[in-house]
Amino acid sequence: QVQLVESGGGLVQAGDSLRLSCAASLRTFSSYAMGWFRQAPGKEREFVAAINWSGRLTYYADSVKGRFTISRDNAKNSVYLQMNSLKPEDTAVYYCAAKWRKELASTYYSSDYYDYWGQGTQVTVSS
Repeated sequence: QVQLVESGGGLVQAGDSLRLSCAASLRTFSSYAMGWFRQAPGKEREFVAAINWSGRLTYYADSVKGRFTISRDNAKNSVYLQMNSLKPEDTAVYYCAAKWRKELASTYYSSDYYDYWGQGTQVTVSS
């Protein structure tokens, strides 16, 4: 039984902040890299951020670099996405995903390498 549950989404104004959380029921949480992806209506799912198994390495899409921060707490089997200076173009459904350890950097950016996905949480940013 594997389950990823996102929370923390909502409706905010441009410039506001949100903190998304993802609780995982993975057998060995620290064996997985974790990522956040998002999908806006009519658009393809896109990479947002990822973090390796230990939390020492992070990766970000250019569109969110400097505004978003991904972190994890292996003791709590959780991963977080702190989103600051939100823009209307950040509006999307945000998904938490887990990837079995594979250190090659290129694998962190592609949804094809992730094994488990959460149900998503809606983030809406008004202008």
